[in-house]
Formats: sequence, C-alpha cells, structure tokens
Amino acid sequence: MSQPTSPDYTTLDAPARLALAYAPAHARPAWEALLLFERRLADTARPGRDPMMIQLRLAWWRDRLGEPASAWPKGEPLLARLTVWDSARGALEEIVNGWEASVVGDDGGVELASARIAAYVALGRLLDVSADAAVRTVASDVVRPETAQGPAPRLPRPMRPLSILRVLSMREARHGRHSPVLDILRILRIGVLGR
Repeated sequence: MSQPTSPDYTTLDAPARLALAYAPAHARPAWEALLLFERRLADTARPGRDPMMIQLRLAWWRDRLGEPASAWPKGEPLLARLTVWDSARGALEEIVNGWEASVVGDDGGVELASARIAAYVALGRLLDVSADAAVRTVASDVVRPETAQGPAPRLPRPMRPLSILRVLSMREARHGRHSPVLDILRILRIGVLGR
C-alpha cells in the first residue's frame, strides 16, 4: 500500500498555470507567488481539519507577514517566492485574516472575499498598473462569480491573468453548463486582446 503524497506547493494547478501563461515575464514572479499562497492557505483551512490546528498554521503565516522579508526564515520555498510582495505583504496578511474569519467566525467568507479582491488590487500596484477600479471589478467577479454582471473591463497586460481567472471562475460557477470550445476561444481572445 503506497503512502499518500502531500500536495506540491511549488507548482500550480492547471487553471492557475493557464492564467499565469498570459502574464508578461516581469509580472510572473508576483503572480505566481500570490497564486501559490492562495493555494497553500486554502489547503491549510480545508474542511475537515481541526480548527485549532488551522489557527496555529494561519498564525505562523500572520507572524511571518508581519515582519519584513529580510527577517523571514530560510528554507520555506513559498516565503522565498513571496519576497517580491515585501512592500505589499499587508495585503497577504489580510488574506490570512480572512481565512481565519471564515474558519472560526460566521461571516460566510465575506472578509476572505474582500481580502482576496484587495490582494489583486495590491498586485496591480506592485506591477505598476494604475487601474484600481477595473482590477477591483474583475477581481470581484473572480472571487464572487455568481454576482458577475456584464462584460469585464479591459485590464492592462500585467493583470491579464486576472481576466483569465474570471472566465475560469465563471465557468466553474455555471456547474457544468459550459462549452469547452467557447471557453477556450474566450480565454484566447482575452489573452491576446485583453477582453
């Protein structure tokens, strides 16, 4: 009988890799770090885990993000990738707080959704994108695809992965009522034209 393998936190799942493929080279490290961080926290707080253990793990991340990257311990690959976020690590800390609120609180994920949207806006600023309102709109559709209405605004190239994530999130929200061919065409159009 083989031992179960632990998740590989150094690689992204297929939808995240697809979105990342549309990021320009200079934007990829920040994008990849955020996507890996979100994946790690989602796994940390997954249903069925002991809430006390979840809180302890989240507290470790909160403590690290409360320090400058120069003080972070060596040997944690995700922390090494997150150094690009040093100036905006407060946005990441808010995601940790959002996960804690969703695990031990009763806010229904409202704080986590707001923190994730704010993190995408912070990512835009890290990448010198001055389109906060557009990023916030598309990020809101990614985080809450069931409330998305109308076409999304066009995002600058460094934030184009967010538009791809929007398409994929909306597809997921439709619970199988989708056309894979149309989804691929939408992704290609967004990746090339931005909308």
